[in-house]
Amino acid sequence: MIKPLLIDHIVLRTDLYEDLIEFYQNVLGCAVERETAKEFGLTQLRAGSSLIDIVDVNGEIGKNGGAAPSDTGKNVDHFCIQIEPLGEEELVLYLEGKGVECGKFQDRYGATGKGRSIYIKDLAGNTVELRAIADKAFNK
Repeated sequence: MIKPLLIDHIVLRTDLYEDLIEFYQNVLGCAVERETAKEFGLTQLRAGSSLIDIVDVNGEIGKNGGAAPSDTGKNVDHFCIQIEPLGEEELVLYLEGKGVECGKFQDRYGATGKGRSIYIKDLAGNTVELRAIADKAFNK
């Protein structure tokens, strides 16, 4: 059984990259924590214990989501839920038993640093990342 703890991060795609970063900094008080704009078109801002990732639709990561946000292009790439640690195999077996197709576990950066996570899709086609807190990573 999965036990959610909190929203780790949300990833927003935009063609207003710099303006959106400025909005989250200057209007909502978020601080830039990590920036990989040149390599990936990604800036991560701290919002309390969570992160808000801003992705440039023209960057390496943003191009994976299709067109810029509109009626036909999505603006939320994915969101991540921190869960209580489970073994990787145990989690995959549980999800597949519920009819959920799973991606592969990878090391990714989130609100608590680098850690193992897996991508799944919900019934509406939204991508959800599941990860354990960094100091309690999934057992391989």
